[in-house]
Amino acid sequence: MIPTSTQHDPRTDPWDAASLGQRFEEVRSRTEALAAPLSPEDQTVQSMPDVSPTKWHRAHVTWFFETFLLAEAEAGFAPFQDQYWFLFNSYYETLGPRYARPDRGLVTRPGVHEVGDYRAHVDARVRDLVDTLDEGTLEKLVPVIELGFHHEQQHQELLLMDIKHVLSRNPLQPVYAGRPVERCEPDDLGWVEVEGGLVEVGHESAGFSFDNELPRHRQWLEPYRLADRLVTNGEWLAFMADGGYERPELWLSDGLARIRAEGWRAPLYWTEHDGLWFEHTLHGTWPVNPGLPVAHVSFYEAEAFATWSGKRLPTEAEWEHAVVTDGQGGQHGRDDRVTGNLGDDGSFHPRPAAPAPAGSRLRQVHGDCWEWTASAYHPYPGFHPPAGAIGEYNGKFMSNQMVLRGGCALTAPGHARTSYRNFFPHGARWALSGVRLADGGAPSTTTAGAPT
Repeated sequence: MIPTSTQHDPRTDPWDAASLGQRFEEVRSRTEALAAPLSPEDQTVQSMPDVSPTKWHRAHVTWFFETFLLAEAEAGFAPFQDQYWFLFNSYYETLGPRYARPDRGLVTRPGVHEVGDYRAHVDARVRDLVDTLDEGTLEKLVPVIELGFHHEQQHQELLLMDIKHVLSRNPLQPVYAGRPVERCEPDDLGWVEVEGGLVEVGHESAGFSFDNELPRHRQWLEPYRLADRLVTNGEWLAFMADGGYERPELWLSDGLARIRAEGWRAPLYWTEHDGLWFEHTLHGTWPVNPGLPVAHVSFYEAEAFATWSGKRLPTEAEWEHAVVTDGQGGQHGRDDRVTGNLGDDGSFHPRPAAPAPAGSRLRQVHGDCWEWTASAYHPYPGFHPPAGAIGEYNGKFMSNQMVLRGGCALTAPGHARTSYRNFFPHGARWALSGVRLADGGAPSTTTAGAPT
């Protein structure tokens, strides 16, 4: 059983040594629980350059606490092992050289058990540090400790995405965890009208946010509509049957080049056997279920599907404003208690759209699949990254990426929020990403079989 985490609200319950220690134990133990079903061999494999081995994730998040917390605040600090700083630095250039990302699977040592020793050693030192610091020093360190929690939660999600890809390459079709859903058909797609106007977007709360969610600012939105649920496998099968992957007029130029170069003809993890499509999941390989949200599609595919449908993808501001006005974003983005099919559910896969929460109309807002938007990942007006190495966390990636919103069935509990800006390159498919349609208001002309 994967442990869940408490929800800490700093507006009503400020961090202290006890609450930080409890949260630290929860986050760190969840990573180990996610890795527990995997063999040492499973944890060492790197199936493509974008995937990192499970043991690397476990070590890197430990390196983060060692580097940004212990090295800054522990008296007489010395690293656990000098070479670990080289092996487990991800992309922090100002901290020195690092081991090449595409070669992480070549590092057979330290092994899984040695990584466990590293985690236990750093955990003990972090606990001692938090317990012994005076109140003023601890308060100054809270932002980096809390960032460490959310950083590890990001890697919990990546660990699951990555091991899914690793296991997909195994002809034995091994099962990790989760449970399948009975076959179902898509329900009717509804549309939610949104007035638009001069709106505010971005995080505004005493609760945690990443720097890329700031500052809160105003944007003008024309009236628009948002689909009330995600696009389903059944609708994607109709797109494929209508030649969606073969019709150049549906695709951006870069997308067309990509699908031709790599031979895409279906979402990632779909394979065809005797005319039937099957989907690899963390709970095995099953016939494609028409009523589930389509998953593991790239921005290029999402854009092509929207074009085929006579619709478009929402901008990230449209997505956030629609969710807030629908009553699911909290007051001014104060939404640290969002609910949905997230990683604490244990399904580890999208589910059919359930009814919207009471008083709301949008379904599947948080959870199931990260939702591609039409927005490039650029800084908000007035954005400034923090000083030092920690400033490399987000700002350096604000180019050649697209924004996704909402969270997915692998997102750690307590980690999703309405202002969260996830981002991936246009062609990325191993992330658990899906599609929600938008349009400008009145229904547009659609092609045969497309969602209306």
